[in-house]
Parts: sequence; structure tokens; C-alpha cells
Amino acid sequence: MIEEIKAERVAEVHSLYFPPHVLIDDQGIARLLNNEIYLYQGERNLLFLVGDYQSATNEGHYHLADTYLRIAEECGVRRIYTLGGYGVGNFVDEPRVFAAVNREGLKKEVLEAGGVFPPGEAGTGIVGASGLLIGMGEKRGIEGICLMGETSGYLVDPLSAKKLLSVLCRFLQIEVDPTRLSDRALEMEQFIQGLKEESERENERRRGGEDLVYIG
Repeated sequence: MIEEIKAERVAEVHSLYFPPHVLIDDQGIARLLNNEIYLYQGERNLLFLVGDYQSATNEGHYHLADTYLRIAEECGVRRIYTLGGYGVGNFVDEPRVFAAVNREGLKKEVLEAGGVFPPGEAGTGIVGASGLLIGMGEKRGIEGICLMGETSGYLVDPLSAKKLLSVLCRFLQIEVDPTRLSDRALEMEQFIQGLKEESERENERRRGGEDLVYIG
């Protein structure tokens, strides 16, 4: 989304709470871990927070969330959307977008945008920044919505990401070309189908072996 709408990077965040290592690119150049903030200016101004890692400690999660919320307040942010995946442990053909909100009045908007609130299905909590930003944001008077794409949890899931993106775009009232995600989703579907077929063949081989009788 950041690339598609050509948002501009406006800030870089470094923290002692990030894991203690550097990243190395294809040319052998090392850099510190960071989080970045991008700004999109249009009919509705948007700030995007993305990064390499979340905090490595519980204390750091709260410290960083507080820092990002102070930045949000200074920039006049009125609502926060956090994004993530919700692993269900099996491959999903039609992923749903689970949601959580920090105010009851936001549920109607979520349902209209395509999110769901299935009782008991989305677990009992949200770990890390995705949860803390909406939880702590509520204490600062900032609306918060967390959107979680249903996924197996085994592989990168562009199909789930595509569904999540479509719901987010309805909220933000912007259009993003989903072609790249669609192409990746098709490739992933073919890969998963191959895994399923191999699993079925393996099960057949095992069932065939169980029919054999050994006499010694």
C-alpha cells in the first residue's frame, strides 16, 4: 500500500528494545534494525508505521507503543488501524478478516467494511503492538481497530493479505491495485495444492503399508 499510493518516509525509529543485531543486504552492507513512519497526503492524510521487528521485551512493547502514540497525538491522529494475521492451523480457501475494536460504536463500521466478530473464534487476546496501540490509544481518546487476516500460520499468505487489504481500503476510501498480491496468491495456491496432493499420496502409501501382513 505504501508503494502503491507513494507515501513518503518522514521518520526512522531506533530503539534499544529491538533485538541486538543488524540486518545485512545483498551487497554486504549492515544496518541497524528500525521502524519507519510514512506520510500520505491526500483527501485524508495517513501515517503508516512499518518496521523490521517489534520489541524483544515486555517493557519495550509498552515503551514503544507509548512513543508511537505520542507521535500520533502530535500529528492529530484520530483513529488507528493495526494489522496482523490470525493463524488457525490449517489452510483456508476463503480467509475472513477478524476484528477487534476499542469502542463498541466502531463495530458497525467494521461489519460494513467486511470484518467479522465471530464469538470465541478470534482468540482471547492480541499480543504485541497490534493490541497495545489500540488498547493504550483508547486511554488517549484515539479510536482503534485491529484487523487480522485468517491464515494457516504455516506460510506467507498473500491471499489473506489481499482480503485484509480490501477491508482496509474500504475504511480509508482509497484504491490500491491488488495485482501483485493476486499474482502471489495464485502462486501460493498452486504451491499449497501441490503440498496437499503430496500429503494425500503419502497417506495412500501409509494406508497401503498397513494392509501388508508380515509373517516371520
